[in-house]
Amino acid sequence: MKPVRGRGAVTNRDSGRFGLPARSADGDWLDSVVAIDGPAPRLRTQVQTIAARTILSRNASPDIPFDRSINAYAGCEHGCIYCYARPTHAFHDLSPGIDFETRLFAKPDAAKLLRRELAAKTYAPAPIAMGTNTDPYQPIERTYRLTRQILEVCAELRHPVTITTKSARVLDDIDLLADMARDNLVAVAISVTTLDARLSATLEPRASTPENRLAAIARLAEAGVHVGVNVSPIIPAITDEWIEAILARAGAAGAQSASWIAVRLPHEVAPLFREWLQAHFPDRADKVMATIRSLRGGRDNDPAFFTRMKPQGVWADLIRTRFRIARKRAGIPQLRPNLDCSRFRRPAPDGQLTLF
Repeated sequence: MKPVRGRGAVTNRDSGRFGLPARSADGDWLDSVVAIDGPAPRLRTQVQTIAARTILSRNASPDIPFDRSINAYAGCEHGCIYCYARPTHAFHDLSPGIDFETRLFAKPDAAKLLRRELAAKTYAPAPIAMGTNTDPYQPIERTYRLTRQILEVCAELRHPVTITTKSARVLDDIDLLADMARDNLVAVAISVTTLDARLSATLEPRASTPENRLAAIARLAEAGVHVGVNVSPIIPAITDEWIEAILARAGAAGAQSASWIAVRLPHEVAPLFREWLQAHFPDRADKVMATIRSLRGGRDNDPAFFTRMKPQGVWADLIRTRFRIARKRAGIPQLRPNLDCSRFRRPAPDGQLTLF
């Protein structure tokens, strides 16, 4: 299988988990036969707007440090081959493969819905996590500006927010972020997987370059925003060699915390990732998968609560040790944000702020 230029997945593989009709191609693009049709047409990103009824998603997982999140977009043009959110596209009768990167959904009423949900008398404030499923600053944010609209609501109502992204586009909203940071209302985490721009373009083809992400860390730190670096995901024999260098650069840029996650391959991500390995790293594909399985108790993925985010074994112990030593050498103080929920101003049911 040949890589698709500018995209992460190699195919439009389906899951079969929901009894959907199996397909191996797209019809308009992947079925193109050069000998008959000529070169395949350019694979373009399509965006469909959807009318969501709610915007806050709740969870009770013991493995993650937040209980509510917002995802204004479904699918992600960044195209990260390792993205654990890929399987969610099957809910739309679309492939977690190339469809996930090219057939996107936007929720234009996201900010309006948020204001309405925050106005509920039973609502109790706690940090809202953004970037937990797909990136809030993926390329289509430049057109739709849904993330900015959400931040504007949160800034107005003084509601705390956490953001995870691998895009320097976060700097488009540095005015709002700096304002919220003055009241301890925001924390940003920038994900950096490697410092090799060519490898990054293969892993996450439409995300910001590593240098631009590090520059974003520096700009956010200068603006007084609590910013951390996520060395995530760490892929054995692909990105693990960059752990020390990433932490050193992030520390010099002003990162106040650092974290890491080993690559996870739930559901359709595992076969998509295998295809990607065979296309880009056939010489080490077997080694990479064998090491990943050693982290997950002999399986491609461990879905169980309490263990799914905690890889085990010799490789995991080695990464933990390397990461801890490198973080200390980089001077990253490991300050955890404790965002202020006391400043929240509930809007009236009509959306306006109350006077008292």
